[in-house]
Amino acid sequence: MRKGLIFTGLMLLAACSGREVKEKARAGNSSPSSASAVMKVVVYTTAEGTDLRLSPTDTLVFSDPDQPLETQPCVFVDPDHRFQTFLGIGGAFTDASAETWAKLPEEQQEKIITAYFDRNLGIGYSFGRTNMNSCDFSSDMYTYVDEGDRNLTSFNIGHDERYKIPFIKKAMEAAGGEMSLFISPWSPPAWMKDNGDMLHGGTLLPEYYQSWANYYVKYIQALEQAGVPVWGLSVQNEPMARQVWESCIYTAEEERDFIKNYLGPTLHFNNMEDKKLIAWDHNRDQVYHRASAILGDPEAAVYVWGIGFHWYEVWTGGRQYENVRRVNEAFPGTNLLLTEACNYPFSWETIDDWKWGENYGENMIHDLNNGAVAWTDWNILLDETGGPNHVDNFCFAPVHARVSDGSLHFMNSYYYIGHFSKFIRPGAARVISSSSRAQLLTTAFINTDNSLAVIVMNPTDEEISYRFYIGTKATVTVSAPHSISTLLVQNR
Repeated sequence: MRKGLIFTGLMLLAACSGREVKEKARAGNSSPSSASAVMKVVVYTTAEGTDLRLSPTDTLVFSDPDQPLETQPCVFVDPDHRFQTFLGIGGAFTDASAETWAKLPEEQQEKIITAYFDRNLGIGYSFGRTNMNSCDFSSDMYTYVDEGDRNLTSFNIGHDERYKIPFIKKAMEAAGGEMSLFISPWSPPAWMKDNGDMLHGGTLLPEYYQSWANYYVKYIQALEQAGVPVWGLSVQNEPMARQVWESCIYTAEEERDFIKNYLGPTLHFNNMEDKKLIAWDHNRDQVYHRASAILGDPEAAVYVWGIGFHWYEVWTGGRQYENVRRVNEAFPGTNLLLTEACNYPFSWETIDDWKWGENYGENMIHDLNNGAVAWTDWNILLDETGGPNHVDNFCFAPVHARVSDGSLHFMNSYYYIGHFSKFIRPGAARVISSSSRAQLLTTAFINTDNSLAVIVMNPTDEEISYRFYIGTKATVTVSAPHSISTLLVQNR
């Protein structure tokens, strides 16, 4: 497979903004004088084997078309049918990301912040996640309380004040305050668990259910007192995974009962009923079983805002996108969001493999089409080892830094994610986008400013010419091999 050329994100995006966009009418279209005054479509493209990275590549002109031919690939967009309201796309402020960022020169720190969180010069992240207590992507194991302190009188987040909190606050500032942050625990303190260990699974001891529920409240209060507003929380990261890193097991019934008897009431008692509570936070494979167990109980469901899921079920034989749709069909009032995703295992030798970006594009299109309201990547930034990580569980992030010389490496996954996060903004509504060919993947959203963002991804080796319809208007464009494009429609 050909290697893509990866450029420093900030410099590239600035260059792209100044690039002259081609103005040409496609074959078979009327003159641009009438159609372009009604609708203008600017195409932004990222493609393998080229220097195109979120680059403006064309302006399209519409006409009144003939009926589509059976042999002609088409993408049909119907703005009149609207579905879920979009909340945002973002990534995780792990200890590893924050520590790596802190080790960079100030100029490179600013590049990272701008590239991710500035809507104009970057890709406009508006969503975030951070770990409560340590996780695998921490340099050390830690909690916020002393051993055996069930009343949490020793609670202190001094650990986070060194790296994580400054990183999050800079990101929120660059995002213009439009950042929804949720917290997730990987494990309670070891003394609260039946195995006496933050690692290797184990379960929360019943006598500490209330102390652990109080722990979430304490953490949220501490973050907000430090100037970091918290939008929501998940109950437990990967509650069915016994990992060599921080982990804790809940059956469906245990998670349900912890929510309805402890965590939900504790949040409400502390005037935190506005915090969005997310259950499951694990893979798509068993998302329906967990959702039905929790949401089927009215006493638990009243506290649950949404169901989170991860993409790591590929070990089961493939992506199980339809399971997300099943939850959406059975529980249409419940929000769905991807809460974690990453490519692995880490290797500099494969860092520019084009499949990494295409993995994101495929997953994001399917999840959004199946009803997801938000999509949260894993580590925002990692170092040249794919860490730091205290259990050697190294993986890829969209951006890697060589802390030895301060250089940054933007993976193609950064640009693939950017085709969604930069052009689909919080408050947008999904609309119908249908492809007549399986080779072209697509989704579409109408933003609050009435602009229409249509994503078209081509993961094949072939260039595909297709007719692009919006209602009764159409134009012709081309999808390059191994590319993703955002067609931004304005003046509708």
